[in-house]
Amino acid sequence: MALVNEQFLKLSESYLFSEIAKKVNSFKVIHPEARVIRLGIGDVTLPLPPVAIEALHKATDEMAVAETFRGYGPEQGYRFLIDAIIKHDYEARGISLDPDEVFVSDGAKSDTGNIGDILSKDNRIAVTDPVYPVYVDTNVMGCRAGERQENGSWSNIVYIPCNAENNFVPELPVIRPDVIYLCLPNNPTGTALKKQELKKWVDYALENDILILFDAAYEAYIRENNVPHSIYEIKGAKQVAIEFKSFSKTAGFTGLRCGYTVV
Repeated sequence: MALVNEQFLKLSESYLFSEIAKKVNSFKVIHPEARVIRLGIGDVTLPLPPVAIEALHKATDEMAVAETFRGYGPEQGYRFLIDAIIKHDYEARGISLDPDEVFVSDGAKSDTGNIGDILSKDNRIAVTDPVYPVYVDTNVMGCRAGERQENGSWSNIVYIPCNAENNFVPELPVIRPDVIYLCLPNNPTGTALKKQELKKWVDYALENDILILFDAAYEAYIRENNVPHSIYEIKGAKQVAIEFKSFSKTAGFTGLRCGYTVV
């Protein structure tokens, strides 16, 4: 008899953003004249840029010709894309990476969820609060969250408050975790950390042998010169951090799906 993963049964009945979408759609049926400002899932509202459309057409044409047809791609991603990522997203900021450190995927959401597959269930996880739901859900499935509490939190997860009292800036946790999820600029608060503020987290991880899972999906929104676009701008971060990035926000790829992880 096939048995279901009992951890799955601990999750909410539906994904948070799906539930929000259902409620918004129901509201619009009753109030069709209302202008709804969506603060749920971070989707885009404009079409793809012409350069992306041109590349898609070219790639489609290549698939129709025997000489340029491609089957399965390299498991780590096409080298031309990896080289472009390193050149424009990292070398331009003084960061040196090897091609075998970059893994192209279908997006940061998938990677931040799937990374838990290689982590022991005995790791103590820390997340900011409020938090992007995927970070918590994937650790529930991975047997690292413990039991759900009456207030909706999980017994084995360390929550780092981000609220008006601390200006939505996360502070180093009192309880030492093994793995910390940091999303900067933050989803959902929008908070970004200056270089010296982010350095405190890297130093804390170095001193305490902690892994930082750094979600930089929203880095394109950074306008300040003293706010890092990558955690690897901080000395020592390569020893303690895995970075996730996405083309969803930078290129409007929410419908196409493309991102990458640096290990």
